[in-house]
Amino acid sequence: MKIAVYGQNYAKETTQEAFEMLLKVLLENDADVFVECNFLSKQSKSIQNNTTVNQFKKLDNSFNLLVSIGGDGTILRAITYVRDLGIPIVGINTGRLGFLATIQTEEISNALNEIFKGAFKISERSLLCVTTNPKNKTIEDTNFALNEIAISRKNTTSMITVETHLNDEYLTSYWADGLILSTPTGSTGYSLSCGGPVITPDANNFVLTPIAPHNLSARPLIIPDNTSVKFKVDGREDQFLMSLDSRIITLPNSAKVTIKKADFVIKMVELIDESFLDTLRKKLLWGEDRRN
Repeated sequence: MKIAVYGQNYAKETTQEAFEMLLKVLLENDADVFVECNFLSKQSKSIQNNTTVNQFKKLDNSFNLLVSIGGDGTILRAITYVRDLGIPIVGINTGRLGFLATIQTEEISNALNEIFKGAFKISERSLLCVTTNPKNKTIEDTNFALNEIAISRKNTTSMITVETHLNDEYLTSYWADGLILSTPTGSTGYSLSCGGPVITPDANNFVLTPIAPHNLSARPLIIPDNTSVKFKVDGREDQFLMSLDSRIITLPNSAKVTIKKADFVIKMVELIDESFLDTLRKKLLWGEDRRN
């Protein structure tokens, strides 16, 4: 198998430990290993000089898997390499709260051996795709997000007004610090922190979640994922921020933002005995009460 490995671009002891353990398992299984060039540069000289370890700057559809080492944020960066190639992603968690990166360091050997045997399932995750008018060159190549696209204020403590249309029909104008459009995958992230609902990954929905709205009746709204969502921002400043997962750009208030479901999915590898509900219960500590 041809395996790509991506990790955080800064030194972290737990990440290095996980990578060395992963590399050992991959080489024992005669995998062709390609490590992202910046991540490889953070490794020891012995690994960098290992002739069985290659490096990559871009991916193509000849790869069988991408293994991400870090947290959920690392996977969000990894998808900019995977894009629409359909390469399944395995998430190894060396961070804290991980809904996407669910394999712990001590589980690497058993988990990878199961994956090499074909004992895994694929969870397909929908994405958001954004366009702006006028076009923004910064996001032309990576105009998609797995978790959410968020509109927020810039250089001010004043609220902004986000005029929102669904399928060209006016919804409302949110008076708030910002507005989040989240996928089911992102429903356990920023949206959840702002009071949004948890949505199971296979649901065909998105959710609009206002960030600290001043109109107190504004509440998160679940919409079908075939909805075209349009935003127009107004505020005291001439610019606002738009984030695509962890990537942030500045746009002028004159810009019109249109967001739709992307025409491709991200494939997440899950072990046979792994389930979203089990992960949800463990990560959010549901039922962790002395009375139980």
